[in-house]
Amino acid sequence: MKKKVAVVGYGVIGKRVAHAVALQDDMALAGVCDVVSDWRIRAAEEHGYPIFAANTEAQAAMADAGIPVAGGMEALLDAVDLVVDCTPKKIAAENVRIYKERGLKFIVHGGEKHSVTGHSFSAENNYASALNRDSTRVVSCNTTSILRTLTALKNAGLLKHARGTLLRRATDPWESHLGGIMNTLVPEQEIPSHQGPDAQSVDPDLDVVTMAVKVPETLSHLHYWTVQLARKASKAEVLAAFRSSTRIALIKYSDGLVSNNTVKEHYLDLGRPWGDMYEVALWEDMLKVQGDELFYAYLVDNQAIVIPETIDAIRALTGMEASAERSIQKTNKSLGISG
Repeated sequence: MKKKVAVVGYGVIGKRVAHAVALQDDMALAGVCDVVSDWRIRAAEEHGYPIFAANTEAQAAMADAGIPVAGGMEALLDAVDLVVDCTPKKIAAENVRIYKERGLKFIVHGGEKHSVTGHSFSAENNYASALNRDSTRVVSCNTTSILRTLTALKNAGLLKHARGTLLRRATDPWESHLGGIMNTLVPEQEIPSHQGPDAQSVDPDLDVVTMAVKVPETLSHLHYWTVQLARKASKAEVLAAFRSSTRIALIKYSDGLVSNNTVKEHYLDLGRPWGDMYEVALWEDMLKVQGDELFYAYLVDNQAIVIPETIDAIRALTGMEASAERSIQKTNKSLGISG
């Protein structure tokens, strides 16, 4: 039988998780839950998703706005096998208490600390350890990209240690009128930045250090990596390692994909919803190997990269699929990830 899934928080991530859940043949979207009564939740109405209100005030506001409300959050939680919480971190922390009291399986995202669930998830790394757990945390967009690329090198016996510099988008595109930065760069004060230690919450054996700076753009993150290889290798070996992951897309500067805006346009042309890039987009012809040193760069779509991971996490927690490979293949097919 299909597992019934609730999405709490219908924002940037929540709407994408809901869309992805609705595409699966082994799970059903029981409903979405939020506090807003504006254009954002009306999109859920247009998709035909059952809409639930997070509290009584939100339910009254939705009713006043003419939004069909199926009930409150409690009613939604009564009818599901698992919750994907896509709310901001302070709200998610409160919601977790409710899920635990009800004995519900739940997934949170990278804004929460590892300690919230005691398990951090990346499908190609530790799917098996998430099987039938009560909860997990799908790590952040940047951390997901780090794990995908470094794990590919590690599995090929090529990785010794890695050092990365992250150019982080200032804010989500839809709210760039509210915040963000202009005419400046804002470095994160701490080295390492939090993404390296976060990757180690999934794979403690990774020798990785990250540095990050916020930049005045909103389309995607850009990573530059310097990797000490375990041995001398050829560029062909490195590319073969990256190709072993179905969720790394090798792109070419020579094809005109020279920037984050051109790559975004490419994925819009491919017909992806919202122009989403679920893969790490890594420049094949920029990559350089010198003896036992590797240098490469890639782009991360922070609105999309964690979506396939979340779908795989649902299967792992509910025990619907014991094989990481089969779950990844199933998710990839549903989302149009060719690998």
